[in-house]
Amino acid sequence: MFGFIKKSLQKTVDAIKTVAPKKKITISKDELEDILLEADVEYALVEIILNEIYQEKITRDILRSKLLATLAYTSYKEPDYTAPFVELIVGVNGAGKTTTISKLAARYKNEGKKVVLGAGDTFRAAAIEQLTLWAKKLDIPIISSKQGHDSSAVAYDTIESAKSKGYDNVIIDTAGRLHTQTNLANELKKINRICAKAHEGAPHRTILIVDGTQGNSAIAQAKAFNEMIGIDGIIITKLDGTAKGGSIFSIAYALELPILYVGTGEQPENLTPFDKYEFVEGLLDAIFEEEQSSQV
Repeated sequence: MFGFIKKSLQKTVDAIKTVAPKKKITISKDELEDILLEADVEYALVEIILNEIYQEKITRDILRSKLLATLAYTSYKEPDYTAPFVELIVGVNGAGKTTTISKLAARYKNEGKKVVLGAGDTFRAAAIEQLTLWAKKLDIPIISSKQGHDSSAVAYDTIESAKSKGYDNVIIDTAGRLHTQTNLANELKKINRICAKAHEGAPHRTILIVDGTQGNSAIAQAKAFNEMIGIDGIIITKLDGTAKGGSIFSIAYALELPILYVGTGEQPENLTPFDKYEFVEGLLDAIFEEEQSSQV
């Protein structure tokens, strides 16, 4: 019935089964509380959901409406722009930025678009090398410099190259960590300014990469990046490797930002557009008997 998102929720489903081993037609509030907490939904959000349910017996339809309400901000509207479309990718080291950039690039290329990458994480030599390897594997051009060089200059050169060669998409990597948060904020703000000088409206979309295995601890991290630079959307990585899938509700609710994609594996094709209906139904299937399901 469903695809990659439901499959990637298996570890979260297994965690739910530890507190709710038997599927039911209805569940109590106490049972729901245990289920949501086991799936790593933040306690404050669990309290909000429970307080908004007045029925003693909770059905699949009742819970569906409450869970979908927490994902009200997940829709995204692409801004008006003149090509190339410039995306800035931000996030801490280890979240999966480089791999996600390769997945985005592969996705655009498969759509027939011309893509160029910018190796803007000049803080780590390994980041430049890793992105260069992906670019070669995907046969996509990359603009890079040496470790320690000005990352904003890389961003500028990448955009200028894309404009001169008629490219459709520019994806720019950024450093995930500098010596202090102030340094990181200053660098990201500078890259933003330089992108705007290179091309009107750029960056057109700033995407935060969030490690799904971090669960709710990623919320504070995401808020910090949003305050630094302003985030337009989120990509959740490693969803297939965590039992903390419920944290997506908390992240979306706390940040009021759209979740654009989820990473569901290591291969370039394992980047799936986030579908809140499929995501919610995947969790509901773990709680309620199949015959009680209804079409959305």
